[in-house]
Amino acid sequence: MRGKGEVVITDAGIVGCARAAAARRALGRCNGMLSLCWLAHTDADCIVPEDWLVKQLLLAEEGVEAAAGIISVDTFCEHGPEVQERFHISYLINTDGRHSHVHGANLGIRADAYLEAGGWANLASAEDHDLWNRLGEARISTAALRVTTSGRRIGRAPHGFADALAAHNEALA
Repeated sequence: MRGKGEVVITDAGIVGCARAAAARRALGRCNGMLSLCWLAHTDADCIVPEDWLVKQLLLAEEGVEAAAGIISVDTFCEHGPEVQERFHISYLINTDGRHSHVHGANLGIRADAYLEAGGWANLASAEDHDLWNRLGEARISTAALRVTTSGRRIGRAPHGFADALAAHNEALA
């Protein structure tokens, strides 16, 4: 499907429900085979590079059913002075670009694989890890997909990325 994007507004209050609503809307716009429809997920506080979606679609053409990218943090100004270094030390990426990180803010999934896995669960946090773990083997994690996200100290998702980043402050205390 090619065309304009769309903003889906929901008062779900639960990230898994909000992501599911957006996916339902996207799937409703798909006119062809679901194996040719790609769901690219990010967050409102993220900046994606111009080639972000193109890179995901190239992976899909290679047979990848799902791809988990990495994140960069826009600023650490709400955190203590050592948090940036602590984050970079703990955010491990293998030399081949593979990693163990899963962020709903940087996740692409082929529509048929998404539906086969059961879609986004009604979870207030860790919805991305939950879905990733239910996907098949034709998935990859790659540092080639990078988005920039907010370094805010307080987020909306309980135990989400903002909490994980803020935990580096606690390590300083």
